[in-house]
Amino acid sequence: MSTAVFFHAHPDDEALLTAGTMAMLAAQGHRVVLVVATAGERGLADLPQGEELGQVRMRELHKSAAVLGCARVVLLGYADSGLGLDGGVAEDRPENAFMDADVEEAAQRLATVLKEESAELLTIYDPAGGYGHPDHVQVYRVGTRAAEIAGTPIVLEATVNRDLLLAGLRVASRFYPSLDIRSFESAYTPAEAITHRVNVRRYAKAKRAAMAAHATQTTGGDGARTLGAFLRIPGPLFRFVFGTEWYVRRDLPPGTRLKHPFDDPKGVGSSA
Repeated sequence: MSTAVFFHAHPDDEALLTAGTMAMLAAQGHRVVLVVATAGERGLADLPQGEELGQVRMRELHKSAAVLGCARVVLLGYADSGLGLDGGVAEDRPENAFMDADVEEAAQRLATVLKEESAELLTIYDPAGGYGHPDHVQVYRVGTRAAEIAGTPIVLEATVNRDLLLAGLRVASRFYPSLDIRSFESAYTPAEAITHRVNVRRYAKAKRAAMAAHATQTTGGDGARTLGAFLRIPGPLFRFVFGTEWYVRRDLPPGTRLKHPFDDPKGVGSSA
């Protein structure tokens, strides 16, 4: 069996974007390793930001990882860069903020894990970091370089099908008129660019449990929290909404359609 390393910016990112795939691979006997750049200590929560929140969120991360069948969890130890009041770059970010980290140095640290694990697959984010969080953009930069250093053959960008997302948001806007759909028009990835559509409906229960493990992220802040809203979705609808996870592999031609992370028309790996 093969080893897959899932690289994320903060605790709870794994639950939202890749939890079903992680649970599926672990159930199939593959070794699943979770690496996070930061402890998410500047996230919104009903706890003070800082070291205390970071410690709690790391405990939540380990709980999520256990539910998903991860064999190892690694924290790179960078500081959460946070977001500004307008949702952009925070000006008061800490000295060791991940977004400001030297890409080569951070990539070497991630590459060490990839080499230790003889990883055949690494997941990162797309160049825009999905919805633009600076730490997510840095995951793309660092992960891309780390795979080059380690010689990891398969690199998948975890993403969301933008076409389906916008369609769902248009429906939701009928009930929530204040919903700003325009901010998502350039987020994530259009359907035609996606190379992997992974059916994870059988692992929806594990994905939901991974989300629930991140209790600090279900409340806090001035508005409704995305994670909390997702956990209120009834089971059958949850399986439908979160039953597919999407990835982009840049070294495959447009129009490639694969159903498993290790499926590889180049012959590097397979789902077997």
